[in-house]
Amino acid sequence: MRALVLEKVRELRLRDVELPTEPGVDDVKIAMRAVGVCGSDLHFYEHGNIGPFVVRAPMVLGHEGAGVVVAVGSNVTNLKPGDRVCMEPGIPDWTSRASRNGHYNLDPKVRFWATPPVHGCLTPEVIHPANLTFKLPDNVSMAEGALVEPLAVGMQAATKAHVTPGAIGVVVGCGTIGIVTALAALAAGCSQVMITDMQQEKLDIAARYPGLVPVNIGKQDPVAKVRELTDNWGADVVFECSGHPKAYERLFDYAAPGATVVLVGMPPGPVPYDVVAAEAKELHVEHVFRYTNVYAQAVSLIASGKVDVKPLISKTFPFEKSVEAFEFAAQGLPSVVKTQIVFE
Repeated sequence: MRALVLEKVRELRLRDVELPTEPGVDDVKIAMRAVGVCGSDLHFYEHGNIGPFVVRAPMVLGHEGAGVVVAVGSNVTNLKPGDRVCMEPGIPDWTSRASRNGHYNLDPKVRFWATPPVHGCLTPEVIHPANLTFKLPDNVSMAEGALVEPLAVGMQAATKAHVTPGAIGVVVGCGTIGIVTALAALAAGCSQVMITDMQQEKLDIAARYPGLVPVNIGKQDPVAKVRELTDNWGADVVFECSGHPKAYERLFDYAAPGATVVLVGMPPGPVPYDVVAAEAKELHVEHVFRYTNVYAQAVSLIASGKVDVKPLISKTFPFEKSVEAFEFAAQGLPSVVKTQIVFE
């Protein structure tokens, strides 16, 4: 089957690959319609690894996907051919200790699309477990369906933060994950969420959303702005979504006493962690690795209109121009939030 293959660092090709073509008894076969280019895809493309995950053999990219069911296995009753769907890309061992404990995202044997050595979904058809395939309501487009995956990360972060109604939030980093985390925090009950970055173009996109307060850290002291918004008290929830090492130097300064700080971004190496600053405020520090049991809720939030992901889609490319799409996304243009690849 034709697919977008990462051959090695900075070498992509559209070529035929041996991939499964028939669903098992509990699987569905899906014709892909939209796939987002994720930061992790780009990192594998540019560097060949993310921490311990190293590309050692050619790998099909893509894990943010939506499509149409074309065939179902004999045990599948919740889906049928013609259903429009999105797919949760991590397939765990449901009998593992992590899965039995309710943390299937932490199963050491999880097979996650486009994480070495597992092939992703940038190919015209994929086989996927039915229980990790979610029907899209009629008012949710394929492009929106492909954004459920990053939104799920934001929802996992908001869930870990235990957001309470009326809370004030801070999100560090205004990329795709930063914006969807801010939107998830608003949906969870935050009254305002300040979002910081140095790229004004991305902050201008965030400014379209009621409740988001963009702050350009190149022009304004973000800690001072938080104090202004909170009568010098600090934010109730803080999300680090940039992964930039310098972001951790003042991270706890945003937080109110007793606040929750959620680490979402993945820095390239060890970062400073001020233990005394966290202890002095008795901060709750949480960590996010993908998501667990939030996919259906993410679909519902988009369908309800409470989370609008459409403004995040900056540019689309046809599948036959997938290599060009990655070259474009890798430029990191300030005006670009999400690049997608479409099949029709």
